[in-house]
Amino acid sequence: MSEKPTVLLSAFADEAANGKTAREQLSALAALGLNYYSPRFVDVTGSGTVKHVVELSDDELAELKKLHDEYGMSVASIGSRIGKVKLLDQEDGSHNKYVPFEEYMAGEVANTIRAALALDAKLIRGFSYYHPKGEAPEPYLDPAAELVGKITDEFAKHGITYGLEVEANLIGQNGRTLAGLAERIQRDNLVLIFDGGNISSQNMSPVQCFEEYVAMRDHIGWIHIKDYAVDPNLEWKGYVDEERLKNFVPANVGDSGHEMILRDFKNHISELDARMKKLGAPGVFLELEPHLKGGGQFGGFSGPDGMGVAVRALCSLLDYVGIGYNLRTMDDIRRLRGF
Repeated sequence: MSEKPTVLLSAFADEAANGKTAREQLSALAALGLNYYSPRFVDVTGSGTVKHVVELSDDELAELKKLHDEYGMSVASIGSRIGKVKLLDQEDGSHNKYVPFEEYMAGEVANTIRAALALDAKLIRGFSYYHPKGEAPEPYLDPAAELVGKITDEFAKHGITYGLEVEANLIGQNGRTLAGLAERIQRDNLVLIFDGGNISSQNMSPVQCFEEYVAMRDHIGWIHIKDYAVDPNLEWKGYVDEERLKNFVPANVGDSGHEMILRDFKNHISELDARMKKLGAPGVFLELEPHLKGGGQFGGFSGPDGMGVAVRALCSLLDYVGIGYNLRTMDDIRRLRGF
């Protein structure tokens, strides 16, 4: 009998902690059996000051790296917010900000690279820019591709792969437009990140979510696991607002079509695993970002109990569709204890 194709499990650690201290985040994920995580908002020292990981000082990054050794955790990707700014300096009624590109490269992009290098991260998650609210995204594919391509080239200088996440309201708001960006950019170190909850929250059915997955499948590097239950009482106006971000549920409970998607994805894991390892990653990640207690433009929250529900739901689904995964074992504990 051939072995199951196997993925690596990871999670956004800040979602798992009622507080945002690094120790609380790492403890929660280690207790759930995970070996990988993505840092986002964190209080490294326990002082009560929470920062985005790219805003940490060099000393704070070094301290966080020490905690990785203590808890046996490694970074899957940097949960950056790159690309969640306006493409154009144009008033459109949204609260999104515009930052001149050279300033953005010298600030947000450079600091994200600094964090990735300090934490031994080979992957950075990012986004595809906001086009003017209320307009179709397609006319903005070319200018967005130019900027994202320059960011991707800068990452390549440091051996880093850039993953663009599909998300509502952005130019890459569905599989088709995100694939359009990837096809224009054509960089080896650019991959796409599928997130079913970010598709179904746009009032798409499981079949439509699968179609968007297929549209971007050839470019996928890893997958975020988030599910969403469509509320028929919420009128779809073509734009996801905060009210709509209250209906996230564990994988395969909602309308994202995770079973159908993962059954297909299983057939591509071996080939993708080889590609991602060639890029320096440890393998193919399925990363939990469940938002079970709420989500927003720059983050979400599940709590330790919600993250536990999300991990168990995903593992049950992976068992059902025949995808392998690894949680911590007694051998892992012995290694951490130096036995």
